[in-house]
Amino acid sequence: MPDFTPTNPGALFPASKLTAVTPSNSTVLTGVRAVWVGGAGDIAIMAVDDSAAVTFTVPSGTMLPVFAKRIMATGTSATNIVALY
Repeated sequence: MPDFTPTNPGALFPASKLTAVTPSNSTVLTGVRAVWVGGAGDIAIMAVDDSAAVTFTVPSGTMLPVFAKRIMATGTSATNIVALY
C-alpha cells in the first residue's frame, strides 16, 4: 500500500477516492490529501498536526493541497467541498 503520510510529498496526487464533505467541528477525516472547494467563500481547516484551524478565503474551483483532519463548520461558508484521498 502507498505511503499516504504527510512526510511523503509524492502522496498528494492523484486521488483514488473522492468524498463530499459536510463541515463539522467534530468529524475527523482520515487520509485526506487535498480539498477541492467548488463554491467560493471561507473554509476553516484543521491540519493533521492538530494545530488550530486556519481559515482560507477562496474563489470557486480552488484546490487546497493540505492533509486535513477536519473541515470546521465554524468559519466555513464555502460550498461544494470534496475531500481527495
